Amino acid sequence: MRTATLGPDERSAALARMAERELDVLVVGGGVVGAGTALDAATRGLTTGLVEARDWAAGTSSRSSKLIHGGLRYLEMLDFALVREALKERGLLLERLAPHLVKPVPFLYPLQHRGWERLYAGSGVALYDAMSVSSGHGRGLPTHRHLTRKRALRVAPCLKKDVLVGALQYYDAQMDDARYVTTIVRTAAAYGAHVANRARVTGFLREGERVVGATVRDLEQGGEFEVRARQIVNATGVWTDDTQKLIAERGQFHVRASKGIHLVVPKDRIHSTTGLILRTEKSVLFVIPWGRHWIIGTTDTDWDLDKAHPAASSADIDYLLEHVNAVLAVPLTRDDVQGVYAGLRPLLAGESDATSKLSREHTVAHPVPGLVVVAGGKYTTYRVMAKDAVDEAVHALDRRVAECVTEDVPLVGAEGYKALWNGRARIAQNTGLHVARVEHLLNRYGSMVDEVLELVAADPSLGDPLTGADDYLRAEVVYAASHEGARHLDDVLTRRTRISIETFDRGTRSARETAELMAPVLGWDRSQVEKEVERYEKRVEAERESQLQPDDLTADAARLGAPDVQPI
Repeated sequence: MRTATLGPDERSAALARMAERELDVLVVGGGVVGAGTALDAATRGLTTGLVEARDWAAGTSSRSSKLIHGGLRYLEMLDFALVREALKERGLLLERLAPHLVKPVPFLYPLQHRGWERLYAGSGVALYDAMSVSSGHGRGLPTHRHLTRKRALRVAPCLKKDVLVGALQYYDAQMDDARYVTTIVRTAAAYGAHVANRARVTGFLREGERVVGATVRDLEQGGEFEVRARQIVNATGVWTDDTQKLIAERGQFHVRASKGIHLVVPKDRIHSTTGLILRTEKSVLFVIPWGRHWIIGTTDTDWDLDKAHPAASSADIDYLLEHVNAVLAVPLTRDDVQGVYAGLRPLLAGESDATSKLSREHTVAHPVPGLVVVAGGKYTTYRVMAKDAVDEAVHALDRRVAECVTEDVPLVGAEGYKALWNGRARIAQNTGLHVARVEHLLNRYGSMVDEVLELVAADPSLGDPLTGADDYLRAEVVYAASHEGARHLDDVLTRRTRISIETFDRGTRSARETAELMAPVLGWDRSQVEKEVERYEKRVEAERESQLQPDDLTADAARLGAPDVQPI
């Protein structure tokens, strides 16, 4: 299939088309659920629009633990249906839908008690594997194995000898969450969806009781216009209640925000060949392999402050360091932390006990004619959430609509990926790039790697690494702006790449070169380049300051000291 380009011209054209004629479905919110909903609708033959107020995955969907998992701990809660559903989705993503983006990752679970704990935890992991295989999509991952303490310490020498008597090792999967969302959006656009980021819904259009469209403000070029649609899907995550207020209707449920923070440390600070999963007094703690780094997380605390830029406080960072250091032979310090990021989980909070128990599951509602709301859930099950939302929307359309087909629709870049992976040595030879570099590109773009390499062929300087961020080529910056919808410096350094959390300077060394590479694509003059660099530097400064504050209130105030990307 053809891939879709999300450049400036395509964005303008998409906004124009949305304003020209009534859509079947307009999706509000460009996180993983909104993007998945747009793809689901478009692949059913519905005329579809997708608008996002900021950048694709700018909220929760770029700040997760970056895991695609069944939720092993939900087995302990006896939530078998949720685990079974998530394991099926994990298998689909690994095997069929996105093998270029979703990869297996091993985890070690240290056992602290002899006898009963190995039997108890081992039974749970065995059931987890069995449910995965029974889903019909779990044969691609190795099954769990039992390890003695000696063998476990060989796999993870970083652990203190006295914190385990043995271990279990099992597999889940991971992805780059922000890149994954952008890929879904591009796939939706390839199937005909009209998509635009930096387009904020400011109100809903009503005809009597019915919602018939939305007022959308273009935050890049200015101007406000109406988009009419037969059904609108509100997929705004932690902003669900705010979006619902635009129609002045009492919701059937509410969404509360729970903050989770993560630390990123260099690979050499933790000597292990496997990820770790550790019990805490409240939940579990993950130490997750991430390229040349580890991600450590997460916390789970209520958050009722700024939703756009949740802040990690000093107390949050100390909490994670304290818990991971409890098992590490060589403890981590603040100086080891390269990156910190905070995200908000959208948890359902209903007006009855039954609804409030849905917290980790999702729900779909039709509060008023013409408006569907989808909320809650897990990243892993986004496709199921999208299906349920579109199913609800099509009930109100007065024509027959095809069933969901996304279980059989690979994301752009998936088709041909495995063949290209097998030929990576030939690609390296033809391009002059190191094989490791080609592997990196294939696992970010899949079969779309040719589009990136064409930029290098046209301008060999784009084949050089980006200053201050050797893991990324200069071509990837240009590609982000020309093909992936990046509109601002923050979009590239924070989401199209992960430079903002993978370097000790948080991307400030790369900022100017990145902005200068983006400028010709986006039509920036020298003044705009300077503005983008200054704004990014102030953002990093504010984040660093917030992470020195003792609590959420002071951390939030410090983070809000940096200017945001300003609407026109």
